[in-house]
Amino acid sequence: MDASLLTDADRRLVPIPGERSPWMREALADEGDPPPLAPLDRSIVADVVIVGGGYTGLWTAHELLVRDPSRRVVVLEADICGSGPSGRNGGFVNSWWDEAAGLLDAFGPEAGRAMIDASADAVRAIGSWCAAHGVDAHYRPSGMLVVSTTPAHDGRWAEDVAAAHRLGDAAALEDLSAEEIADRCRSPRFRGGALMRDAATVHPARLVRGLRRVCLELGATIHEGTRATRIRRHGRRIRVDAPNGSVEADRAVLAVNAWAAGWPVARHRVLAWGSSMVRSEPIPELIASELGWTGGESIVDARVSVHYLHVTRDGRIAIGAGGGRPAFGGRIGASLGGEPDSVVRAAFAFRSFFPMLRDVGLSDAWGGPIDVSPDHLPHAWRAMGGRLLVAAGYSGNGVGPSHLLGQILAALALDSDEPITRLPIVGPPSPPYPPEPFRYVGARVIREAMIRREDGEEADGRAAWLARAVSSIPRRLGYRLGPGG
Repeated sequence: MDASLLTDADRRLVPIPGERSPWMREALADEGDPPPLAPLDRSIVADVVIVGGGYTGLWTAHELLVRDPSRRVVVLEADICGSGPSGRNGGFVNSWWDEAAGLLDAFGPEAGRAMIDASADAVRAIGSWCAAHGVDAHYRPSGMLVVSTTPAHDGRWAEDVAAAHRLGDAAALEDLSAEEIADRCRSPRFRGGALMRDAATVHPARLVRGLRRVCLELGATIHEGTRATRIRRHGRRIRVDAPNGSVEADRAVLAVNAWAAGWPVARHRVLAWGSSMVRSEPIPELIASELGWTGGESIVDARVSVHYLHVTRDGRIAIGAGGGRPAFGGRIGASLGGEPDSVVRAAFAFRSFFPMLRDVGLSDAWGGPIDVSPDHLPHAWRAMGGRLLVAAGYSGNGVGPSHLLGQILAALALDSDEPITRLPIVGPPSPPYPPEPFRYVGARVIREAMIRREDGEEADGRAAWLARAVSSIPRRLGYRLGPGG
């Protein structure tokens, strides 16, 4: 990474501890900055209790209440709804066409295609839902560009493009030349890429806060400021304890994203990992004149430690950097709230991709933990004799798939045998992660090797043999993580 590209202001850009993401601040301002809903202060009974007030928990509540408005659904949220990744993510609503080859290889043509189709349906369903419920979440179904920024990454999408052709839907993922990429967004770094059709962007916090509103209108009971402390069997039912009360129910749903890494039922199935974002000041005229980026496409580069970016409605470029640090034993502290080096990497990507915007300031920085599964896919599974349902493992792509997982969790809670309950993501991810401290130490070492490898590939097209060897260890152990050999 050439630090000379960074401005002095870029180097000083750090998240403010305890401050909500700019997405969430904007969404709360739309609502008049309301106080949190009342915390749980007594013991109550429900049909389903959901731990977690983000996308997954709220989509589950929504689906349960749409199916039966008389059902008693209680949501417990430790902070306010959307305060986690749902309110601070990159705003990408993606299908799994860009992982088509891996899904077909892992699950076979029939199940793999069912997974892809279900993910694409979720992208469209979110847009339809926003329109039906008057939720202005800035939904824009303009597709996503995957781009290469170094010869070592050229064609990384080729197998997925070929898979789309084999499945008879070549338009789902189209190979684009450097010239065709430049027609959509001009950057001296973009060498070529692919366009994924079934992808959109949203204002993430406005989406989750709109979902919260609709769930309340449907009759959900939501207690904010209520941290679940224990989940246990209680006779033939299940009980969720909180500091000042409890909820007894037929089913419980644990939908807490990265915080699942701290619960025994998910400890070896998900890893908490940091991710950070920055965004520019509003520059709509420059985005049009200098970049020609007017079609609304989101963009990701072909790195494993990915950079991801899109243009907001008010003409900002929001850009994030993957490859943050893991949490030890699922303990999420301030270190995962926007690591300074991860913020710098996001700022560097902005300067590197768009040198013609050298004089544009970066106005915000934020971040936090995400949940990473061993196979890079989200999963829903049963625990505690089927009374507890767990969802985790979005691995940085959760906005669209959370809608699908919400449908799955609702169906499982009702003991339904509909097709979505037989998708390969129903069941815990495997292979499990190793126990601590091996998980944390291994993740740290491999993370450093992966970044060194990809930085080297971008700098001069080469990577040190040790970085290549270490970064490829997860693949050799059966995980769908990191680059290959």
